Amino acid sequence: MKKLSIASSALLLLTPFIASAQALLPLQNLLLGFGNLVRILIPILVTLAIVVFFWGLVKYIWSQGKDHAAGARMMFAGLASLFIMITLYGVLYFGGQILGIPYFNTNVPLQAPRIQG
Repeated sequence: MKKLSIASSALLLLTPFIASAQALLPLQNLLLGFGNLVRILIPILVTLAIVVFFWGLVKYIWSQGKDHAAGARMMFAGLASLFIMITLYGVLYFGGQILGIPYFNTNVPLQAPRIQG
C-alpha cells in the first residue's frame, strides 16, 4: 500500500510538468504569426522591388542622356533589394525546413494566431 501511495504522490507532484507541455503553444503561435507575416510581406516587397527596377529603367530610357546615372542607380537598387529579399526568403525557408517549421510551406493555408485561454 505504501508503494502505491508513493507512486500516486510522485504522479501528483509531476502533474505540473506534464501540463507544461502546453507552454509551447505561445511559441507555436508566434512562429505561425511570423510565418504568415513573411508569406504576406515577401510577395508585396518583391513586387515593389520589381516596380522600382522598371521605374529606374523608364527613367534611364526617357532621360535621353541627361540623367542616366539616376536611372541606373534606381535599377541597381531594385535588383539589389530583389536579390536580398529572395536570399532572405531562401534562408528562412531552409531554416524552417531544418527546424521542422511547416509555416513556410505554401500548401499550408494562412491562419490567424490563436490565443489559448
